[in-house]
Amino acid sequence: MDLRALHKRHVLTPWVAQRPLDPPLVVRGEGVWLWDAEGRRYLDLSAGLVAVNLGHGHPRLSRAIAEQAATLAYAAPSLFHDKRALLAKALSDLAPWPEGARVFFTPSGAEANEDAIKFARHLTGRFKVLAAYRSFHGATHGAAALTGENRRWPAEPAIPGVVHFFAPYPYRSPFYTEDPKEEAKRALEHLERVLLHEDPKRVAAIFLEPVVGSNGVIVYPAGYLEGVREICDRHGILLVFDEVMTGFGRVGAALAAERLGVVPDLITFAKGVTSAYVPLGGVLVREGLARAFDETPLPTGHTYTGHPLAVAAGLAALEAYREEGLFERARRLEPFFLEALRPLLDHPWVGEVRGLGAFYGVELVRDKETKEPLSPWHAPFSPPMQALLKALFGEGVYVLAKHNVLIVAPPLTIREEEFLEGVERLSRALRRVEVEVG
Repeated sequence: MDLRALHKRHVLTPWVAQRPLDPPLVVRGEGVWLWDAEGRRYLDLSAGLVAVNLGHGHPRLSRAIAEQAATLAYAAPSLFHDKRALLAKALSDLAPWPEGARVFFTPSGAEANEDAIKFARHLTGRFKVLAAYRSFHGATHGAAALTGENRRWPAEPAIPGVVHFFAPYPYRSPFYTEDPKEEAKRALEHLERVLLHEDPKRVAAIFLEPVVGSNGVIVYPAGYLEGVREICDRHGILLVFDEVMTGFGRVGAALAAERLGVVPDLITFAKGVTSAYVPLGGVLVREGLARAFDETPLPTGHTYTGHPLAVAAGLAALEAYREEGLFERARRLEPFFLEALRPLLDHPWVGEVRGLGAFYGVELVRDKETKEPLSPWHAPFSPPMQALLKALFGEGVYVLAKHNVLIVAPPLTIREEEFLEGVERLSRALRRVEVEVG
């Protein structure tokens, strides 16, 4: 049976035209490696979709899922469940609030962001929600409304009440400056201006990825997140951090809120909470807000809220992160990662390498002076970008790409020699396509 042909005939792959698709058919994973049906292996340099933080085939998670499946594979959300309680307590302990937190579990990060909108509107009695243009918060209708980039468009007309603003992007400043300090200042002034025109007393929440994820791994300049926090406090607006990508060791701490020193009011999470072994997301709500639901019914719910297999996987994942020191490992290795990636700047197509922890963006340009993107922001991949992605598979490496940016975010368990090998494979693919395409 030709499984590749079967997959192409019957499976719809997200976000891309189906006819040109020709990726490997992967059948096995171990550590940072994937194997296809022909036995060829690929270094997973992006942890899947920046999700498989513990690498593939981690024995602790495999055992936990199997044991839970044999014990109790489903329990209605209205019932209490042992692993739900333990994971919620463990996540509350990670939260940045001294008062603690409560957790609402969801099947995914998109639904976590949907539910965070509901919570914010319910808790404040306000309707409007602000989010950045260069952002992705999920593909469901409400999460797509939050999303600022072109993946929002198929969901339009989206839910009402969502307003977008420009956040800092130092490499391509929307505020016409090359000074990071000035970039933060002008971005905050812009946000204040948007609020003025929307009436801050009508704004329930501001949603932000504390480090921009699939839209380029953009680290905000110093002072920006602190300024957003101050604006929210001044106007009684809730600050929501979307930590679906940045959580669970990705930026060198359990949560980006901890690493960056800015405390939001709600945190959405997914991906790394189970190392993507089982779908699970959720909303961390600080205790002072969560008490509002003690006497008032919670305004949302899902069939798979706190699914037993998922929470068992999450509990095992948190144990593995702690025992293996993986929350802190990326921060410790950050100088090594940056030094290993720096030679990529010698390539004519590499305009910038940026990031922190184990989360980096390699921005590709046609011209370093003009910064013209190698692939346009609002359209399918350009022919040079398509050629590069094919060359990467040819070199035996998988790298997530979005627009004109390659996202280098390996499993947190990657060894230094494996990372160097992955970067060398990436460099070879770039050299080959740069020569072929010109």
